[in-house]
Parts: sequence; structure tokens; C-alpha cells
Amino acid sequence: MARNTLCAALVVLAAAGPLVPLAFAQQYQAPATGMTLEDQLKLARERIELVKANPHSGSGTPYLDPSGVIGATVISGAIFGGIFVAFVVRARQIEKRLAAARLHQ
Repeated sequence: MARNTLCAALVVLAAAGPLVPLAFAQQYQAPATGMTLEDQLKLARERIELVKANPHSGSGTPYLDPSGVIGATVISGAIFGGIFVAFVVRARQIEKRLAAARLHQ
């Protein structure tokens, strides 16, 4: 019984161990730049005002650029699609060879 309790306690500690840094992550710590929370809030407000002043600028996310969201999706699809097609072609070649070998038997 004591062994089961000890094993259960070790499992609980092993599972809870990685969660400790998450608890400390909830606290605000000033970055190494020396900026305070108020300074960061001021910069954030200035950025919001700049975005409101220039609505035509967009979010800055390059959706259609090859390094953007859709571009990366298309490139990934082309690569993995090519690999898929290569596997299908190779599998059909093997099927044809096996069918020809069965006919010659």
C-alpha cells in the first residue's frame, strides 16, 4: 500500500512539475530594456493611434506573398502534393509489374 502511495505521489509531482513555470508566467516582470508597464502601455496606445490614422496600410500580414499565409500554404501544398503524386505513380508501376508477373506464371 505504501509503495502504491509513493508511486502515485511521484506521478503527481512529475505531472505538476512542468506547470510551475506557468504560474510564474502570470506575473508581470519588467523586461531587461528597463521599460516599465506604463511605458509599454504608452507605446501600445501610440501604435493604435498610428493604425487608426492610416487604415489603408492594413495589418502588415502579407497574405499573398510567398512568405505570407496563403503563399506558404500553396508552396506546402505543392511540395506535399508532388510527394503524394510520386508515391501514387510508383505504386501503380509496382501494381503493373505484379500483374504482369502473375500473367506469366
